[in-house]
Amino acid sequence: MSGTPNDTITFDDAPAYERFMGNWSRAAGAAFLDWLAPPRAVRWLEIGCGTGAFTELVHQRCAPSTMVAVDPAIAQIEYCSRLPKAEHVKFRIADATALPFSDADFDVVAHALVLNFIPDTKRALDEMRRVGRPGGLVAGYVWDFGAERAPNSCIAFGLREIGCLVPPMPGMDKSSLNSLCSFFEWAGFREISAISFDVTVTFRNFDEFWRLQTPSFSPLAVIINALSRTDHMKLADLVRAQLVHDRCGGICSVARANAIKASVP
Repeated sequence: MSGTPNDTITFDDAPAYERFMGNWSRAAGAAFLDWLAPPRAVRWLEIGCGTGAFTELVHQRCAPSTMVAVDPAIAQIEYCSRLPKAEHVKFRIADATALPFSDADFDVVAHALVLNFIPDTKRALDEMRRVGRPGGLVAGYVWDFGAERAPNSCIAFGLREIGCLVPPMPGMDKSSLNSLCSFFEWAGFREISAISFDVTVTFRNFDEFWRLQTPSFSPLAVIINALSRTDHMKLADLVRAQLVHDRCGGICSVARANAIKASVP
């Protein structure tokens, strides 16, 4: 059998995206900040803030003196602007390749789970370097799509096992540690350091995992919805076999992120 390949991902439904990726973003963001160990009370810029899950972590843990968070999706910025965190963070619509800020405006420039979605990676990194102060931090992380360690990789694996054609994630070739380091070296950053870390998210049961990890905007959901009942059951069994049960009967799913940090010359 075959599925209908479609690699288009939209970010117009912010609440649905929050249900899909919110817990993953917070878990990965906490591990990333532990490794990054950024200074407190400095000026932050977040690129591609989405629904603000990482933004909130930064505000709580790093106490920035000022924080600006940008995203090109109007729906995401409107969603963030209605949340309590908007009292402390300035949310703006902006493109990572044309940041509306002056040179050396920020001490830390961060991007969480976004670099693979930016087509012109070099230009975006040039902009991050431009708006970061000399000696400041530019850092971020992405899921390890190339090694099939993203949160929904187990679903993609199951689909391929039953004969579906699964589209690659956008920017999959940018997600490895070597690729991240190459991009940062190309952009002229110094003191580059990179690391991989695993993230675990627990769901109450398989039904909750399935519901939250197959949102309607996901290309995988389009393929799943076209399956026969028999193939749908086969897929569910294949995905179930890749997950781990915890002592309380919940379902544990593990993903891997690749992170990088560097200083602005």
